[in-house]
Formats: sequence, structure tokens, C-alpha cells
Amino acid sequence: MRAFFVFTSSTPTVAVGDSVSVDGTVSEYYPGGADTGVQSTTELTKPKVTVLSSGNALPAPVVIDKNSVPDAFVPSAGGGTIENLPLRPTDYALDFYASLEGMNVKIGDSRVVGATDQYGELWVTVKPDQNPTKRGGTLYTGYDQPNSGRLMVQSLIPTATQAFPVANVGDTLKGTTSGPLDYNQFAGTYTIAARTIGTVKSGGIKPEVTDKAASDQATVATYNVENLAPANPQSKFDALAQGLVKDLRSPDIVALEEIQDNNGATDDGTVAADQTLQKLTDAIVAAGGPRYSWREIDPVNDKDGGEPGGNIRQAFLFNPARVGFTDRPGGDSTTAVGVTGTGSATALTFSPGRIAPDDPAWNSSRKPLAAEFTFRGKTLFVIANHFDSKGGDQAIDSRFQPPVRSSEVQRNRQAILEHDFVQQIEQADPHADVVVLGDLNDYQFSPAVLSLTGNGKVLTDLVNTLPAKERYSYVFEGNSQVLDHILVSPNLKHVDYDVVHINSEFANQTSDHDPQIIRLKP
Repeated sequence: MRAFFVFTSSTPTVAVGDSVSVDGTVSEYYPGGADTGVQSTTELTKPKVTVLSSGNALPAPVVIDKNSVPDAFVPSAGGGTIENLPLRPTDYALDFYASLEGMNVKIGDSRVVGATDQYGELWVTVKPDQNPTKRGGTLYTGYDQPNSGRLMVQSLIPTATQAFPVANVGDTLKGTTSGPLDYNQFAGTYTIAARTIGTVKSGGIKPEVTDKAASDQATVATYNVENLAPANPQSKFDALAQGLVKDLRSPDIVALEEIQDNNGATDDGTVAADQTLQKLTDAIVAAGGPRYSWREIDPVNDKDGGEPGGNIRQAFLFNPARVGFTDRPGGDSTTAVGVTGTGSATALTFSPGRIAPDDPAWNSSRKPLAAEFTFRGKTLFVIANHFDSKGGDQAIDSRFQPPVRSSEVQRNRQAILEHDFVQQIEQADPHADVVVLGDLNDYQFSPAVLSLTGNGKVLTDLVNTLPAKERYSYVFEGNSQVLDHILVSPNLKHVDYDVVHINSEFANQTSDHDPQIIRLKP
């Protein structure tokens, strides 16, 4: 038995349970356009529909479980389309799901690997032993391992008979979840449009709290605060403040990503972000934290990407009672910071300063923000980053395999520029303490991150020091993965590193990223 999507171009005049005869033209429809890489939907167009009978029982659903879904995800087509290859549903998961397009399917008890989002969607895995994380997710370990057991679950509105469940990663969707297997044109993936949905059994995960630092340890954190602007609800500022004060224990230095200008997405030429930072630092004080100072550089209007009009940028918060900031004037949005001096006299020409802001590598992207701090008389060079996004890349389940990661080209160029800048510092002073951190928008095994670290010779990517099941800071389409990083120079040998899971695994999120923190002795 095979299901077909019938494109009526108007409200259908049939009901669930009708037996129908349909005459029409078979075609392949590409949601969003044939050049986007999405899978096609087989459909009947210009249909003539005749109802033969009504009230018929639906076909028994096809069971999707760990035994029916192949471990292999998709065949390689050398970058071409897999549509030219034979359909092999017993060998490849993507072929298996394609063979069930439009069919009534069901899953049993399934672990949640992507928390319920604002659109009424969640992700489960039908292969619970496939790369599990320590807290119940599914770990993304490489381009060739996209995890075939992941499936999106949505509610089939208005036929769903129950409220869509609110679930976190590690919870279990118990009982039967069933409905048509649909190709979601917006997410570009296969999804169960559920008529019946299992009930949630909690997996018990809680937001984490990092360990307390010793008095002789400086603490440095990174946090992507997701398009923070003064017009955001006060509750978001309060939640961010609670995370910084309670879960991160008020770090001495915080590199923030996605700080928007004072009127957010209003595109009127405003670039200053002092109101955004004032509102956040006030909320931190109200939460019991220190009175942070900040440093940042306003970008050129509409030149750093992100939400149009938002003028996102990185910014440093620092606790002046614990660390000093070395202000070296002259750094602005278009003037490149450099390195001067040697040995213990090595310094930045500007602090804060932006790395190569006029280089084409940073077109429509955030420029790295470099600064000098002092802790107990020692200089600490810190570089805050937000590399180019993955926008425009073909999806994991693209019909082009392997999918093209077009955005990677720009990140690679960005990584090489920053690698060379860090190397200048380390060549001037082999004992320099350098921390490079932020949202690099790429994985620990990616060409960009490996270029930035010099394959570990110039910088150490600390995520690789964690146990394998803990290497993630972000969850996307049911894959727990790494986009945020803290990298340190070879001279920094006494470093404790922690990804603090307070967002990415939870339905109730303050940001879509988890913060990270290090405790170090310069």
C-alpha cells in the first residue's frame, strides 16, 4: 500500500475514513524550490475525486522502531542528487522514511532528544542506543553520523485529541504516538503529524550549576544571549541574570554574543548598545551578582549580519573587584587591532579592538573583539567571537549527498585570520595566556575550528577534554552538538572547563545556547 498527497488547491471535500477514487497527474513538488536541496513530495495534481464509501477504518499504522530503521542514514551521491539512485528502504533511513511518506505510522516508547519548541514540535529517537549523551540526548559526532533514529513529532491540528506535550531532552514519550508521516516543508525533514501522542515521563534532568572557583582562579565564560535588546521582556533579562549569578557563579569575565543595539530590530541607524548592557547588568545586581563593567565596540550600521536592524555584537562584562581591564584607546569599528612588544611587554595596540574588521572574511559577520585583562598582576588576552552562521547550508537530509556546507568557506577564512592573530601574540610571548571563546557556529571536528586551533598546536579546544558523552552545547533537530567553544593557549595548563547545561535541553529556554566557563590559574 502507498500513500499519495493530493493537491486540491482548495478545501478538500472528503473526510478521514472515506474510500475514494482519484484521477490526476503525478508530479514531484519541492517545497521552497528545487534549488534548496529539500526532498521532493510526490503529489497528485489537478485531481478528480470520487467518494466511493465513508466511515472506513484506517489502515493499521506501520511500526517505526529501532529494528525497522536502518543505521545508515543516506547513500552518498558524490554531491549529486540521491533521486538518481534506487530507493533502498532496508539499507538507508532516509529512503525508509521516503517510502512511508503520507502513510499512517506509529512509534512506541521513545526518548526525547529535542525539547518541545515554540512551534509545538519535539524530536525523539527510535534508536535509544545511538550515540546517547550523558543526559539523554543524541550526540552528533561527525558529518558521516547524522543519527538515523531521530524523528520530529508535531501535532496534527485540529484532529489531535490532546494537548501537545511539553518535554525536555531525556524525557520519554511513553505509549503510542501515531499519525501520517509527513515531509515538513519548513523544517525540511520527515515528521510524524500525530493524531495520538504519548505521555511524558520525566528523565529528571535539572539545570546545572558549575563548580565554585578557588580564590586564586580567574573565571571566564561565554554566553550567546540570543538577540538581546532592551525591548525584550524583563523576564528574559532576569533569567539571564539568574543563569550568570546562580548557575555560572558570577564569572570574573563574560564574553557575550548577540547583544543588539538600543532599539533592537528597528533599522534606523542606531548602533549603540549601552541601554541593552545597562539593563542586563542591573538585572545581575538585582539577582545578587556583582556590578559588572563592560567594554564593546559599536559596529558599522547593518554590516555585521544577524537580525536586520539589530546590529548584534560581542561585548565583555567584567567584575572590576576581581579583574582589571587594560584600556588602550583607538579601537573602533573599522580600525584593526595589532600586536606590539615582546615577552612580558607584549600587548594589543588597542583594547578593546577588532581583528581585521575590513577584511572580506568578515563581510556581513561579527568581527572578533580582542581585549587585555589583568588578574593578580598577570595579563590575560581574551578574544570574543561570533563566526558566520550556517545559513544557506544544505540540510542533513538534503537530496544532495553529501550536502554542501557553503557557509563553511567564510568561516574557514575567518578562522585562518584569527589563528594568525593569536600566533602573533604567542610568537611575541611564548608564555602568553590567551583565551579565545564564543559562538564559532561550527563543530569541534570542522575544518574551521581545526584551522583556528592549528590542529591543537596554537590553541587547545577544551570541549575535546570532556568525556565524549558531554561534548555539546546546543541541540538542533534532535542532535546534541558543539557550536560554542573555549580555546586556550598552550601556556594555560591549569584550566578547569565546564559546559553548563541550562538551556539547550529544556523546553523553557532563556537562550538556545548553553553557556561555558573556565577556571584558570594564569
